[in-house]
Amino acid sequence: METTLDGAGIEIEDLHYAYGAKKALDGVSLSIRRGRFTAVLGPNGAGKSTLFSLLCGLIASRNGRIRVLGFELSEAPRAALLQMGIVFQQPTLDLDLSVAQNMTYFGALRGLSGKACKRRAADCLQRMGLNGREREKARDLNGGHRRRLEIARTMLCEPSLLLLDEPTVGLDVPSRAALVDHVHELCIESRLTVLWATHLVDEVWPEDDLVVLHQGQVRAAGAVREVLANTGSADVNAAFAALTAPRQSPASAEAAAP
Repeated sequence: METTLDGAGIEIEDLHYAYGAKKALDGVSLSIRRGRFTAVLGPNGAGKSTLFSLLCGLIASRNGRIRVLGFELSEAPRAALLQMGIVFQQPTLDLDLSVAQNMTYFGALRGLSGKACKRRAADCLQRMGLNGREREKARDLNGGHRRRLEIARTMLCEPSLLLLDEPTVGLDVPSRAALVDHVHELCIESRLTVLWATHLVDEVWPEDDLVVLHQGQVRAAGAVREVLANTGSADVNAAFAALTAPRQSPASAEAAAP
């Protein structure tokens, strides 16, 4: 990928990870552009969640390197992780707390003073379309608005990088589309670096950067227009199908030839 703004937001070199004998990631190398929305698109089991777990420091690999906004994750994990806002695939809200209490509690855990937390919370909730709902219990929000609250909460500490692992899982179509739109707008307005994992092609915009991950390997990476050109595809759906199609062995291809 070409470099814009201040260069790469995330650099990954030859990353491997296995669960026993099963390879989850097999030599992944990537450069994620700073200030861009990058979709990591792959079918279930492609290695997306493993990649995100490594980026968040939840698991560690003995092979490869990860650099986050210039910080080596293995050498300066705190400095790297302080740059990140993270939304996991599984919801992490306290459903018995109100919207405001969820924000305040998270802010306190991250060391924000009450005054700063209140000011930032109001701004973050407004940007995610949740202003006026501060007193509502999290359990009374629909699935889409709960996800928006999780994003608003992680934005409290003004991260430079936002990681979202399959954030639309379980949402209905309108809620999913609204969340995708909101995060794209957030990326554009704030020049935020966004890494968004999904298995759904309609969550990728034509202006995005795209990584196609399949069977633990990067099958394509670049601006969407570049991936389409390189695969000779008319749209992301066609490119994704081509890049994740079963690969024939040389022997199988020879046998299938007329």
